[in-house]
Amino acid sequence: MKKEKLGIPVRKNEEYTMTIDDISTSGEGIGKIKGYTLFLKGALPGDEILVKVLKTTKKYGFGKLIKILKPSSSRVEPICPIAGRCGGCQLLHYKYDSQLEYKRNKVKNALERIGGITDVEVKETIGMEEPYYYRNKVQYPVGLDKDKKVQIGFYAIRSHTIVESKTCYIQNKFNDSIIQKIKEYIDESRLSIYSEQAHQGLLRHIVTRIGYYTKEIMVCLVVNGESIPNESLLVEKLRTIPHMKSILLNTNKKKSNVILGEDIKCLWGKETITDDIGDIKYKISLLSFYQVNPIQTKKLYDKVLEYVNPRGNETIWDIYCGIGTIGLYLARHVKQIYGIEIIPQAIEDAKENARINHIKNAEFYVGKAEEILPKKHEKENIKADIIIIDPPRKGCDQALLETLIQIKAKKIIYVSCDPATLARDLKILTNGGYAIVVIQPLDMFAHSVHVETVALMSRTEK
Repeated sequence: MKKEKLGIPVRKNEEYTMTIDDISTSGEGIGKIKGYTLFLKGALPGDEILVKVLKTTKKYGFGKLIKILKPSSSRVEPICPIAGRCGGCQLLHYKYDSQLEYKRNKVKNALERIGGITDVEVKETIGMEEPYYYRNKVQYPVGLDKDKKVQIGFYAIRSHTIVESKTCYIQNKFNDSIIQKIKEYIDESRLSIYSEQAHQGLLRHIVTRIGYYTKEIMVCLVVNGESIPNESLLVEKLRTIPHMKSILLNTNKKKSNVILGEDIKCLWGKETITDDIGDIKYKISLLSFYQVNPIQTKKLYDKVLEYVNPRGNETIWDIYCGIGTIGLYLARHVKQIYGIEIIPQAIEDAKENARINHIKNAEFYVGKAEEILPKKHEKENIKADIIIIDPPRKGCDQALLETLIQIKAKKIIYVSCDPATLARDLKILTNGGYAIVVIQPLDMFAHSVHVETVALMSRTEK
């Protein structure tokens, strides 16, 4: 039976002209042909295009952009020659101001659709003055092409096919020199390259972390083994790069998509680097969670500080505290900081970061917040004036949200990297006696579809 008889006005593999009206949460253009919705990678609102239909379902379909007949006024020529093939920058062809508005709408729509929250203003997205070369961490997959030539780059979107990259325009410029030196080492040492299919070969990934303000550099080779041939040659080459502080080897023998293993060996230098946010110095290890955009991180933490509105007598609980970044940034403005994190090494790093910054009013605990917080609050009579939560993309556990409602802190400040889980969790908190005061999106991931958001909530029930 033909699709038209089922009420679908387009045919698979046929070409049509259409105008794009909107953009999806994953960055695909959205348009309609005779009322039937199509999603297209690379299309922007306002584009008039020629499209080839690739797949149809009852309610919507997917197409391929064949030709732009009339470009959107928001379309720009991407600075990167592999844009569209690499899976990293989904919006590099979108004017930056339009990206910021897109991210504001993404937050607003999630709040309305998922949280039923319609009566709160979502502020304009806080953007970057120069939205390039901002990332302080990169994970390069390493592989071989069909001619057995080494490829170092990034995965194509929704695949593990490597797109080779000579320069990434959102990564630190030092990475170009790092990759060049490692390629020389690979060639001279005849280092074998890991194959995902065969689970054979040695070198899997290259990970770098670079302090934005200190310029300190960490380089790690992730290998399917315990050692690499000719370690001294690798160290010799990498040490010629200015600001090199740490050269590591990480062992990952698992047949999985997880990049890093648990065993880390220091080949040269230290196991950590440092970077600054404002006047606070942070020690960063290979496994530490540390925001990838230091420029915007300071704006984020300043916004959190503004929402805390410190008087100097506040007790603050920092949930999902990681290595203590937010709490330590606030510590000199308040009475006491308590941090909770389930990862033991992160808590050790947080304690060390407190020590090197001579901060005495910060304590950190390992475990689940929904277990530690009630115990400290009820049995030890430690109050919580303000609670800050900065969960992973999956959002907060239900048990934690129930605990927050029971604790009845005056304010909750929610830092989120996913509008959908933010909306879900805010709905629960508003039903539990909190009112949303302000929602502030922030562009932590320029040229991608991702957005950071800070939500300030105040207690309405005693």
